[in-house]
Amino acid sequence: MLVFVAVAAIFDSSKTLIGLFVLAALLSFLNNGLSVLALSLGIHRSATLAQIPKLPAEALPVITLLVPLYREERIASELLLRLERIDYPRDRLEIRLIVEASDWQTQDMLSGAHLPDWVRTVFVPPGTIQTKPRALNLALDFSSGTIVGIYDAEDAPAPDQLQKVAAAFDQCGAHVACLQGKLNFYNSRSNWLTRCFAIDYALWFTMIMPTLRRIGWPVPLGGTTVFFRRAALEAVGAWDAHNVTEDADLGIRLARKGYVTELIDTTTLEEATVSLGAWMRQRSRWQKGYTQTLITHLRYPRDLLNDLGIWGALGMLVLLAGSLLGAFFGPLLWSLWLIFIAIPHPLTPFLASPGGHWLAVLFGVNLILSWTAMGVAVTRMDRPDLLSWVPTTMLYFPLMTGSLVKAIYEIFRRPFHWDKTDHGVSEADALCPPT
Repeated sequence: MLVFVAVAAIFDSSKTLIGLFVLAALLSFLNNGLSVLALSLGIHRSATLAQIPKLPAEALPVITLLVPLYREERIASELLLRLERIDYPRDRLEIRLIVEASDWQTQDMLSGAHLPDWVRTVFVPPGTIQTKPRALNLALDFSSGTIVGIYDAEDAPAPDQLQKVAAAFDQCGAHVACLQGKLNFYNSRSNWLTRCFAIDYALWFTMIMPTLRRIGWPVPLGGTTVFFRRAALEAVGAWDAHNVTEDADLGIRLARKGYVTELIDTTTLEEATVSLGAWMRQRSRWQKGYTQTLITHLRYPRDLLNDLGIWGALGMLVLLAGSLLGAFFGPLLWSLWLIFIAIPHPLTPFLASPGGHWLAVLFGVNLILSWTAMGVAVTRMDRPDLLSWVPTTMLYFPLMTGSLVKAIYEIFRRPFHWDKTDHGVSEADALCPPT
């Protein structure tokens, strides 16, 4: 693509620039399209499993919770307290705390804790890679639950979450292999970055994911508060140990095998990254994983089309490639702000034409619809205090281009490196205390 652009620019640089600008605009409209579609369809609880009656205690299945830990000595004790608040019979619950053999800090903390018999520590031996999915695959062999769930170290799940999961799987057919809960943050008021991150999550979990489910596109899973039928999980080969967004990849693979992911109306609170550096490391890992997932599933395009069909394959491309390309071409759109401060811009003549005027109108409409979708999303997450911060996301989403630069570098230099996100660095805010 870069070679094509370079050759085109040699022959006609102005038309090439206009073409790239139009492409960037189309990607912006496309990436906002799912939010607009969610608004038009009025999607909310109708796309989630809600109001499901609880199962009697004797009908509850055994659930295994896999909890990967790495350098979590600051937060592991709080995690144990939160896990103890889960309302589920202890004889039908098993928790596997997964610890790397080299992680002496977390091991020392756990050695001093009194773990009940339904909590067990699984040690991951050294290997050529050290990733969360590799640890999950190993721990799966040391569990017996017919339902397997994932929590992260900083998670504060709703106490009745497993009751809802068991009832939902009982109600759904065997084709439903996965239930995805919602995520939000208990420290969203720490600073501007955490507020924007909370808006980002609200948009994804209350607007985008339900829309994907409604229109029949594959659902890239979240890395936590996600629950699987064990039989389906093993049928697709569990997790890809080399993929640093194993959740998104697994969601695509489940869809390719004909399984369905449903959304469940329960929320887990977790800790948002509070510093720009931590946010960049986390986001670049996600973007690197999206790239890995694209490379993997596009290796044999005919097989992908046979598995997902044209519609499903298009959905995968829009979700993964669309978000990456949108961040890649984003700087072209941001450069237009130079015009408003009287700095010469090569696209000024084009924007002064009728076509440019119409494009400006479309940008305005796109921005208004985007802010409306975010406003609806935070309201659905019961966070109206974030409404006034929605316009400031204009400064938040461009940060993804910076993280993409890091992701592209790592794809070539260290593709399987897992950039660790530190937890336990901020206090819970008053609006969203951990429960």
